[in-house]
Amino acid sequence: MTRHRTIATAAVAVALLASACSQGSATRSATGEDGKVTLRYFTFSAAPDHLKDLETIEKAFEKENPKVDVVVETSPFDEYFTKLQTSIAGGTAPDTFELNYENFVTYADSGTLLDLGAAGAGDDTSVYSPASLDAFKHGGKQYALPASFSTVVLFYNKDLFDKAGVAPPTADWTWAEEQEAARKLTDKKNGVYGDFQPVTFFEFYKTLKQAGGEFLSADGKKAAFDSPQGLKAARWLVDKVGTTMPTEAEIGGTADYDTNLFKSGKLAMWHNGIWQFAGLKDVPFEWDVVVEPGDASKASAVFYNAVAASATTRHGKEAYAWARFLSASDVAATTRIASSWELPPVSDQQVLSGYLKDPKPANRQAVFDSLESIALPPVVKRQQEMQDVVTEQLGEAVAGRVAVEEALKTAAADVDALLS
Repeated sequence: MTRHRTIATAAVAVALLASACSQGSATRSATGEDGKVTLRYFTFSAAPDHLKDLETIEKAFEKENPKVDVVVETSPFDEYFTKLQTSIAGGTAPDTFELNYENFVTYADSGTLLDLGAAGAGDDTSVYSPASLDAFKHGGKQYALPASFSTVVLFYNKDLFDKAGVAPPTADWTWAEEQEAARKLTDKKNGVYGDFQPVTFFEFYKTLKQAGGEFLSADGKKAAFDSPQGLKAARWLVDKVGTTMPTEAEIGGTADYDTNLFKSGKLAMWHNGIWQFAGLKDVPFEWDVVVEPGDASKASAVFYNAVAASATTRHGKEAYAWARFLSASDVAATTRIASSWELPPVSDQQVLSGYLKDPKPANRQAVFDSLESIALPPVVKRQQEMQDVVTEQLGEAVAGRVAVEEALKTAAADVDALLS
């Protein structure tokens, strides 16, 4: 699963698909003659690497709640929100579903979410870290329960570094040191690239923070990234393409190109998330991770995922119970940690300490070190549209159709229009 792609906006999905009721899942939540409740759960983060882990959690929940049968439905991240919006528009919304932090506000504003605070009134939520719980409150109501968090780090192929005689990255590295190493490690003749960092909104807001800039004005009413810091961040990303990382033409629209490139031993450094750990267990070379290099400062992307429930579910009590179990039970926490399926947002540090015991990658401490300087994504009501316009304009700069300065100016104007 990767977050480095864009998807159709919720608004467009509603307009195009509101009449396509039959395209959503035809399965609705139901209560059988024996009083057993069927509860649907829709997720993107479990597939493909963690379906067995989700099944472990599901079976444990059903054992504790024998009157509830959880039916899991999955979709790749780049298709997930279109499918979710289709089902909501068509009146076939799943009882519970996964939401990421970036899209949460849009769904909370639209009135499609059940108030889980009310559904679980009186329940003790001290098991969650306060910051993660607050991330999914809106208008004073708890519209989702935090289920996991993950960070982006710098992966590196130790064998390629050793072969090239280049010192491996450290937590003190800057952009300049990464760039120098990437140039030495790039061997286009043999299809080896020194670096891969997607030129997208998700990488831009983070590198902007690393450069000392801000994405939005202090009052959140205007874009602030058309600045010297923004220009530096955009150039840092754009200038890699065709030099130390492949071009769009070389990638050729291949799905998971960067993942496959790293797994094949042809990529020296890779900016990506800790959700990739599980898929790299059996690669035939040595690899590790460090906190991403910074420029004016360090700044690491942190992503939160949560479990929400549909406002139309007929089983609010069961939906809350499942959301709570999936996000905060001991079974869920230990299963996530054992399988490197992101991290549970729990307050008990002893639970999280078990994450460090897995020997691959060796420097798992970097995951926690990255939390010392966080760059959370800017969030607005028209979130996906904002992400899309920034990625689109950066893509124009990568393609050479416009200068980087012009791309930032256009993107800032487009974002201002979305905020007005």
